[in-house]
Amino acid sequence: MIGRNIIRFILLTAFQVLVINHIRFGGYVYPMVYVYFILLLPFETPGWILLLSSFAMGLGVDFFSGTLGLNAAAATFTAFVRPGVLKLLKSEKEYEPGLQPGIRDLGFRWFFLYALILITVHHSALFFLEVFGFSEIFQTLYRIGISSAVTLVFVILMQFIFSKQD
Repeated sequence: MIGRNIIRFILLTAFQVLVINHIRFGGYVYPMVYVYFILLLPFETPGWILLLSSFAMGLGVDFFSGTLGLNAAAATFTAFVRPGVLKLLKSEKEYEPGLQPGIRDLGFRWFFLYALILITVHHSALFFLEVFGFSEIFQTLYRIGISSAVTLVFVILMQFIFSKQD
């Protein structure tokens, strides 16, 4: 399990900085697929590991993107909010050890809401930190909405492509 998460960490960081960051989606769309790493961490991950690994993921993206800690802050905030979102979305299945936060174990509806909330939290933190004010509120809200939607599409596609089928 730890090995899978380390590989996922490396691959998602590389995919974000080598592929996604170099595709021009327009001036307002910034998909951040590395957030998929935070979404897929096991339920039983201790809080300090969740925060530390999310910070490291964001810092890795920042290092290769030249974004001066914005992704590290947004990823850490997303990891901080994640336990509350999990309590909010309590599934009919208890979050048992070994159960993965994904479509396969908890269903499409649950994963869609979970991913939508955390991706929107992440993008809100990222874009409001980038602007650092409310002077461009409508442009920032538009960027949050469109970037969250595109990131969500990427995350759902990756969930269907990479989920193990039994």
